[in-house]
Amino acid sequence: MAKSHQTFVCQSCGAVYNRWRGRCEACNGWNTIVEETGPASPASGPVATRPSRAKGRVFPLEGLTGEAKQAPRTPSGIAELDRVTGGGFVRGSVILLGGDPGIGKSTLLMQASAALAARGERVAYISGEEAVGQVRLRAERLGLAQAPVELAAETNVEDIVATLSQGRPPALAIIDSIQTMWTETVESAPGTVTQVRGSAQSLIRFAKTTGTAVILVGHVTKDGQIAGPRVVEHMVDAVASFEGDQGHHFRILRAVKNRFGPTDEIGVFEMTDGGLAEVPNPSELFLAGRDLAAPGTAVFAGMEGTRPLLVEIQALVAPSALGMPRRAVVGWDPNRLSMVLAVLEAHGGIRLGGHDVYLNVAGGLRISEPAADLAVAAALVSSLSGTPLPSDAVYFGEIGLSGAVRPVAQAPARLKEAQKLGFAKALMPQGRGEAAERGLSAEALRHIADLVAGVAAGRSRRKGADATRARLPAYDDES
Repeated sequence: MAKSHQTFVCQSCGAVYNRWRGRCEACNGWNTIVEETGPASPASGPVATRPSRAKGRVFPLEGLTGEAKQAPRTPSGIAELDRVTGGGFVRGSVILLGGDPGIGKSTLLMQASAALAARGERVAYISGEEAVGQVRLRAERLGLAQAPVELAAETNVEDIVATLSQGRPPALAIIDSIQTMWTETVESAPGTVTQVRGSAQSLIRFAKTTGTAVILVGHVTKDGQIAGPRVVEHMVDAVASFEGDQGHHFRILRAVKNRFGPTDEIGVFEMTDGGLAEVPNPSELFLAGRDLAAPGTAVFAGMEGTRPLLVEIQALVAPSALGMPRRAVVGWDPNRLSMVLAVLEAHGGIRLGGHDVYLNVAGGLRISEPAADLAVAAALVSSLSGTPLPSDAVYFGEIGLSGAVRPVAQAPARLKEAQKLGFAKALMPQGRGEAAERGLSAEALRHIADLVAGVAAGRSRRKGADATRARLPAYDDES
């Protein structure tokens, strides 16, 4: 007889143990190991009765040269979504979409499915968390109730595959969410590591055999990672993260992995009463409402994938009464901020050891590239000295531990975006004259001391102008 064996699986990383433990040795998580029933194993018997292994099939090997065909794609009808996916949904591909609860994942997928179904494609929306009536209410609120989208509420993977296999294969199938799915081949509760992995395998097999593009919605953990085993992220063709802050009205769709397109690409959406609206020029959105005369603000010319993006870096440096000053960062790497502060003290002559430092990327955007070092340093020096930076200047450049300003990639694209938005000056690493070609006034910085000296010169000019205005006679408006 077949015997089922008990295994203990970590629900955070998927590590398997033969007995229960309080702490997972792989991810150091406490109380994350749960007992699960593994697949049945055949009973042991005589060697003669065991089936012999079949010989492998010989397959032909090919060289690197040959005709390379582009994967067939199905445009979604939403330009920002197509930008992230690389031009549309690839037939037979599987996309894993993660995001915080209530961020707008279901809204985005409902709009994409309605736009695709309006062009005559078959689209299926399978909800495992909400009833059919709840999904219909969302569609009515978005004005998409008349879209010919096939809707169902089901969690059994075998039933889903059998239903979708009837008739013409769908162009797009949405599974919301993968953590609620379960398969009969695994004897575990829905949401466990074994169930998530088994359900994902069945849906991926269906996508590859029928050519249907499948989107799997995934829950996220407290630190923003997609819940479940990391092996699912390796099994799918693309991983996208839907980011945003509940206090802001825009959302960012970021490609983390994409086998058929570029990675680190973003799509920007704005949350409105009628759903998610595309933002064709996100730089204007992130720079809207900034205070031009406030010290401690600098405009950073960054890159998100192939898209140039201008954002405002805000810094506040205040004297601290604590023995250990506070360092608070929103939207940037805290370790990177500590490095910039150390370089400013060691090579720029700026003493920040007795000050609290607060850094914020305006609008809630998260920046990861090192090119923001120069803009962060400029905002810190401006806040400490109380000197506003030029309102028509942008900053970008990487700062080394020696204080040198190092060049960054795609400088022409950054400068072109800055000129398009009306900026006239760029403070950047020493380059090959890209700013002159774009009609910008470029100031090449070789060392962090050059930045500090420039801010100090601006402060001197401001003091001189204030003294001149103080000596001028005052006149009433009526005179």
